[in-house]
Amino acid sequence: MTIDFHTHIFPRQKAPVILSKLSNKADIPHFADGTINGLVYSMKKARIQLSLISRITVHPEKVAAVNNWLLGCKRNNVLPMATFHPDQPEGEIYIEELKNAGFKGIKLHPDYQGFYADDKRMYPYYDIVQALELPVLFHAGLDRGLPPPFKAMPRHLLKVHRDFPRLKMIAAHMGGEDNYDETEACLLGTDIYLDTAFVLRIMDENILKRFFQKHPIERFLFGTDSPFTDQMTELQFLKNLSFLTPSQKEKVADENAAKLLALR
Repeated sequence: MTIDFHTHIFPRQKAPVILSKLSNKADIPHFADGTINGLVYSMKKARIQLSLISRITVHPEKVAAVNNWLLGCKRNNVLPMATFHPDQPEGEIYIEELKNAGFKGIKLHPDYQGFYADDKRMYPYYDIVQALELPVLFHAGLDRGLPPPFKAMPRHLLKVHRDFPRLKMIAAHMGGEDNYDETEACLLGTDIYLDTAFVLRIMDENILKRFFQKHPIERFLFGTDSPFTDQMTELQFLKNLSFLTPSQKEKVADENAAKLLALR
């Protein structure tokens, strides 16, 4: 089985506009149409059996509506990660409702949502999420469409990890595109998960190899960032990595995510 821990979908009417804006603003191409049907088709081509989807909102008053939409996209082979915002009304109660509703975790994008990952406003929510054992997927490092300073750098994530050592944290994009030195200094060797989304094929091979050597293999998750990469190409690249054993590749592509999500 292969699990893609990091994908995005958008409402059918909005997807073309969103993808066009990202392409123009951040020079990010797309390899699927950004809809649930496009994702399922891409998964079938790539022989990926399960994808985690996410969609964030910058408006706290829209959190519930976005999450209801994500739940409506749930399939046997597509599971949603909830969005959340620190200014969400009655946020602590709402987080408990997310788990009861069937979400497998929470996705945060601090840069778009206007808070630093280690902002104390988030601490009451991290405390609850930690107790509920819900994974939290952070967009980490730079965002190609936004200017610095970036709000979920490895140093911010390390501070959260130290304050909430049992929080199941995932740093997307291997800790962040192009800030690999800081990721190596702050995150490698910790219990924080790193997902491979978007950067797997563009990282320098020596840096990529060093990451896999210095970080526990049980703390890597295969992710693509679909539709912003091609799922089949990303998976094939992982399978062809010469410095990983078949057993290690299986952990990255499937076993680690299945254990984290309590799927087996």
